Amino acid sequence: MEMEKETSRETQNDASSSPVKDLTKGSPMKLILGFALPMLLGLLFQQFYNMVDTMIVGKYLGLDAFAGVGSTGCLNFLVIGFCIGICSGFSVLVAQRFGAKDYSGLRKTVSNCTWLSIIFSVILTTFVVVYCKPILRLMNTPEDVFDYAYTYIVIIFAGIPCIILYNMTASILRALGDSKSPVVFLAFSSILNIGLDLLFILTFKMNVEGAAIATVTSQGISGLICLIYMKFKFKLLKSTKDEKKFRPSYAAKLCGIGIPMGLQYSITAVGTIVIQTAVNGLGSLYIAGVTAGSRLNMFLSCPMEALGQTMAPYAGQNVGAGKIDRVGKGLKASSFCGIILSIILFIVVLLFGKEMSLLFIDKEKAGPKVIQYSYQWLLTSVGFYFLLTLVNTVRFTIQGMGYSTFAILAGILEMIARTLAGILLVPLAGFWGICFANPLAWIFADLFLIPAYFLCIRKLKLRYAPVS
Repeated sequence: MEMEKETSRETQNDASSSPVKDLTKGSPMKLILGFALPMLLGLLFQQFYNMVDTMIVGKYLGLDAFAGVGSTGCLNFLVIGFCIGICSGFSVLVAQRFGAKDYSGLRKTVSNCTWLSIIFSVILTTFVVVYCKPILRLMNTPEDVFDYAYTYIVIIFAGIPCIILYNMTASILRALGDSKSPVVFLAFSSILNIGLDLLFILTFKMNVEGAAIATVTSQGISGLICLIYMKFKFKLLKSTKDEKKFRPSYAAKLCGIGIPMGLQYSITAVGTIVIQTAVNGLGSLYIAGVTAGSRLNMFLSCPMEALGQTMAPYAGQNVGAGKIDRVGKGLKASSFCGIILSIILFIVVLLFGKEMSLLFIDKEKAGPKVIQYSYQWLLTSVGFYFLLTLVNTVRFTIQGMGYSTFAILAGILEMIARTLAGILLVPLAGFWGICFANPLAWIFADLFLIPAYFLCIRKLKLRYAPVS
């Protein structure tokens, strides 16, 4: 008994000496902003992977190569989004164990995260590498860009283990309240990615495969650095031999949250594939315009994504600690910040959207039509960012509370909305149908997520209500 007490005291000391952050105490607004700012920097650096690839491809390899890489965006999101989703889902249980101060359970959870990451890496990589060419055919990818699209995406898919490694380690760090360290590592690998892009494409005269190899290599290095940092800095995670074992019960709980979150991304991407197929049918000029606009959109929407991702560990830790009222306060704070940012970003795009598109395309080679398509698509999406804010903050809050199945339902509604836009709006309204696909999807999702949040809060309050 004395030995158990001593072990418990050592664990508590390890927790206090590790760079973890308790999100169950203090001002929700201050905690969320402090956590979200490093998260935002991380997302911005992560977008540099995609942005630099497409900027260099668009500037140096030509419009066809640019359109080819762009045409893979939704397929990329379908698969890589699933990887990111399962990693985020796994980390919810890590946050809840940490919030509950169950440190042995925390280490067992992290160990089973590792086992599941290996399993998913092998299965996903094998499947998507084999079937990505038939999928590109089904998406009606134009012949003049098909080879570029296939070469790029098959290399990205071959690097799935690197992508899962980074996202799993970074998600665990964030679940423990450390949102700063992943940013530092990702900043380093972003700079490396830029250097490798230039080296492979300009010096070695490689084509789109150079951009893909640079992205995968940089992501893998970032993941390795995160793993080494966790091993030596977080004494709290130092597991015994028994804690490292694969445990079916833990794996089932992790999959119960992780797979629905991964499917939410993938199901959402199915609707995006319908839209991309419709864009492909309009021709390479439209593909290039939407590619430039979507790359800017991915960058500009990072603040909303950061606020959303902050809510998962915030809600997870507070639910683990039984502090349900703090969840609602945090959601209000994050949503308010996101709506203010949405207004600012709309003004920026309204004034400078066309000039921003030139980051990705050469004005002389592309012509005014591509620039106009990019501006039209981007301005329409950014004008509805206040809806995207609620999609992210409410959905991640629900996921952090442990109700990730609702994420699938929200994803299904987004898929339905984009499918309707691709099938009904595009034939009626042409390119405007493409432009309004995202806002329609966000409306559908919000109409479901907001009532679902109140239902989840009600369930948790009943669960944690004091027994009279």
